[in-house]
Amino acid sequence: MAEEFVKSVEDGLKLSKRVYFGKDRSVVPPKPISMEKSEQQSQSHHHLIPTAPIFYAVISDPGIVDNPDCPSYQPHVHGRCDPPVLIPLQMNNISVEVDCYLDTAFVTLTGSWRVHCVMGSRSCDCRLVIPMGEQGSILGVEVDVSRRSFSTQLVTMEGQTDTDKPQTKQEDGWFLKPQIYTLTIPQVDGGSNFSVKVSWSQKLLYDAGQLTLNVPFDFPEYVSPAGKKFAKREKIQLNVNSGTASEVLCKTTSHPFKETRRQVGKLGFLYEADVLTWSSTNISFSYMVSSSDTLGGLLLQSPSVHDLDQRDIFCMFLFPGNNNSKKVFRKQVVFLVDSSESMRGTPLENVRNALNAALSKLNPEDSFNIIAFNGETYLFSSSLELATKETIERALQWISINFIAGGGTNILLPLNQAMEMLSNTSDTVPLIFLITDGSVEDERHICDVMKKHMENKGPISPRISTFGIGKFCNHYFLQMLALIGRGYYDAALELDAIEVRMQRLFTAASNIILTNITIDCFEHLEAFEAYPSHIPDLSSGCPLIVSGRYQGKFPDALKARGTKADLSNFVIDLKLQRAKDIPLEKVCVKQQINLLTAQAWLSQSKHLEVKVAKMSIQFGFSSEYTRMILLQTEEGKQGIQSVDIQEIPNKGDMQKLVDSRSRKVSLLKGLGIGFGDLDATTKNIFPGFGEPQLPEIAGEVFINAASSCCTKLANCCCCYCCIRVCSRMNDQCMIALTQLLTALACLGCLSCCDVCSSD
Repeated sequence: MAEEFVKSVEDGLKLSKRVYFGKDRSVVPPKPISMEKSEQQSQSHHHLIPTAPIFYAVISDPGIVDNPDCPSYQPHVHGRCDPPVLIPLQMNNISVEVDCYLDTAFVTLTGSWRVHCVMGSRSCDCRLVIPMGEQGSILGVEVDVSRRSFSTQLVTMEGQTDTDKPQTKQEDGWFLKPQIYTLTIPQVDGGSNFSVKVSWSQKLLYDAGQLTLNVPFDFPEYVSPAGKKFAKREKIQLNVNSGTASEVLCKTTSHPFKETRRQVGKLGFLYEADVLTWSSTNISFSYMVSSSDTLGGLLLQSPSVHDLDQRDIFCMFLFPGNNNSKKVFRKQVVFLVDSSESMRGTPLENVRNALNAALSKLNPEDSFNIIAFNGETYLFSSSLELATKETIERALQWISINFIAGGGTNILLPLNQAMEMLSNTSDTVPLIFLITDGSVEDERHICDVMKKHMENKGPISPRISTFGIGKFCNHYFLQMLALIGRGYYDAALELDAIEVRMQRLFTAASNIILTNITIDCFEHLEAFEAYPSHIPDLSSGCPLIVSGRYQGKFPDALKARGTKADLSNFVIDLKLQRAKDIPLEKVCVKQQINLLTAQAWLSQSKHLEVKVAKMSIQFGFSSEYTRMILLQTEEGKQGIQSVDIQEIPNKGDMQKLVDSRSRKVSLLKGLGIGFGDLDATTKNIFPGFGEPQLPEIAGEVFINAASSCCTKLANCCCCYCCIRVCSRMNDQCMIALTQLLTALACLGCLSCCDVCSSD
């Protein structure tokens, strides 16, 4: 998908040369990128992948491309653009507000664009592309244009299977890349100005006690308004509420922010300026909670009047602090690496590189083993090996020889082998890392088996961390497995992200400084519900956050207890605070939705599915059981506002709603990642984020074979060229061509008959 998008933008920039703005300036393709940036973006013109929210005009008819204010003479253009090209629209102003709470940021972006490249008498679709930060989740889009307004909303799809869902066009609400969402606004008139408001949530990165925000805000030069240079206003407002009673220290900033507020645990900044060119730097901001030791607290909040769950809300957090000298538990780790046929090439190569980096970070007193698995298992050693320099070198050599893709996928066998290896452990927390790109039929059985292992081994049971590659593995199975194993979960939906995210997972899951954590009085509360249900270990690589609902009353003094790496007891006072200015339910709901969805999958509970759908709609976070729709309202018409569309009882009603022109409702693509694809795993289809790469069909093989004939005929007409031409002909042309070829064939036959008769 991304390659097709880049090609459309590249063609759109060429087509935009038709737009003439007088002697001041015309729209031109972007300037050549620097050598340093070129090396980073060398593949497939990645510099054309948006690094900030951008609107594009979707052009199928190149003849409509012109200056809407002063039409110029344009040569006639024959044909249509298939697929349509994308011309970046000019941006008039931009403003961003970011609110950071604990480890989550909520971003609201407002701006305005102009359809500067389409005749005033014509119209085109406009596509909005929204890049988001770490684990971005789109919350809503609002667009006002030409007496019309558009807004997104989540609805339930109860009683509707995948085969029943109405078909939508590819561009109707889909992900260009895992963190880049795109949405199409239909039929916007040339010369129109329109305003946009977009909101999303994303995670803050944590490293060595420092939290970092990174918001895409790097605009290309070609979105600047054409004509004489004039000042443009850009604004960034940044608010930080750490939720702690400690001082917050600002470390680094990307823009010249001015401090507007400083209180205990809170910071406020503002950047506002008139600029000649839009920002070419992402919004980056790093801060640290002033504490060298472990810092903890408990935030409490009463539910709002409109909350479907009227139990009180709690959020317990532990920050590991910035003391790098803290002792971590000795590691006993087994890596389970999927080497099935679908991992061939880039996926397995990237996993190999990440595993090499993980092995290099082991200490000599740590021990490890590696199991490659497909339908069978291949062990580096029959038992755990100390991570000496010589052993790691042997392991790296073994990986280079034995990581050969082939066969199917069997996950239970290597898991049981790893459990057996880690059965005799002391003064350590044993670790299992499972890396896979596929789904298997016995996933629920695997979860049941692992539950029994955990119950038998007690508090020193192995911690299972999971890593999913691509979209064909069941990510909710992997999350449930990590929940059962009190470990961590992460994923790389794109192959380029495998190395970075795997190393991040290993750092977070292996540097454990506190285990067997318990909180006083949790068991004495009524109607208590926590996410995750078992408190994970505290790692030096990331904060620990547990949230949920309860009835009753917390005591004034509360303590968290655990075991340190030297096996001594750890106790910390948790300060209770009423979170008056932190939307706890929104900060924690995404984690809750993901874990509840995993539980709903495991238990096959319709009750939990309904619960997830209601939470999704109430707080605006997408889920597997809701779909997003685009509502269109015309000024002066009240039809859509009077309709309650928060719940669609069945597929028939949804289809009527989508098909009703008076209501102007469009059903968008689902935002969920699904529950894996057994068929794709069985067929060993290459993992990836885009559409599945199915085996070549006969027609595709024929076209590929035919393509080589062009070079033999001096680029003249050949079978491949004919195929391409015929695929773009209308019915009348095809009939005429068929008749012509038939006539020529008949003439050939007559000539042959003459020759034969003369003989």
